[in-house]
Amino acid sequence: MTHPNPIAFEIAGFEIRWYGILIATGMLLAVLISCKRAYYHGIEAEAVLDACLWILPIGVIGARVYYVLFNLKYYDSFAEAVNIRAGGLAIHGGLIFGALTAILFCRYKKIYPLNLLDLIIPTTALAQSIGRWGNFFNGEAHGGPTNLPWGIVVDGVKVHPTFLYESIWCLLLFVALSYFDKNKRKAHGQTFALYCIFYSVERFFVEALRTDSLMIGPFKQAQVISLCAIAFGILLYRYSSKHFPLSE
Repeated sequence: MTHPNPIAFEIAGFEIRWYGILIATGMLLAVLISCKRAYYHGIEAEAVLDACLWILPIGVIGARVYYVLFNLKYYDSFAEAVNIRAGGLAIHGGLIFGALTAILFCRYKKIYPLNLLDLIIPTTALAQSIGRWGNFFNGEAHGGPTNLPWGIVVDGVKVHPTFLYESIWCLLLFVALSYFDKNKRKAHGQTFALYCIFYSVERFFVEALRTDSLMIGPFKQAQVISLCAIAFGILLYRYSSKHFPLSE
């Protein structure tokens, strides 16, 4: 199977790419579901919508900045650096900038930060699951050569569809975290902590297959960040159970 045409259609000569459509679709579903689930956390849906109006654009900017910083040698102009239509968003940058924005928003609105993060993180996994298919249409974020029957053909070579591995895992993570988040005995922050742990476990191993990894010296930065996130998630899960109030 080869990756299809990355362009979905044109409007007045302007190309609309599947990459953008899929990312936007994932974000929209994440917002709608989070607003619907807001009452589980005692947060008004309007407040969730307001938060997302800040988190999403800043998260996208963060994802692009993060990607560009690790690939500066490939960009000759500012116009190239800000052009995200052809791909080039690093999920870790988006998660870091998005989480920081959520925390600042909560401080301003007097909302418990971990409560909001617990609410939106399951649907973040859903948005990732959908958005990863944008990589398929762009023929990017794939692994090395493989003979497995589900491999995809990129530039004449059959390779691991690492986008698919992550998409399936994130979909399962969305289902599992949504179920766990309804547990009335969980502590604030534990849903977010489990995301940090289980997404990072998957990303660490899938990243080993990828051929387009961002690097920190001799190391793949996604693997380094994943190990840090796993450690953080474990500490947060244990700490929250002892020190943070339980959800109602």
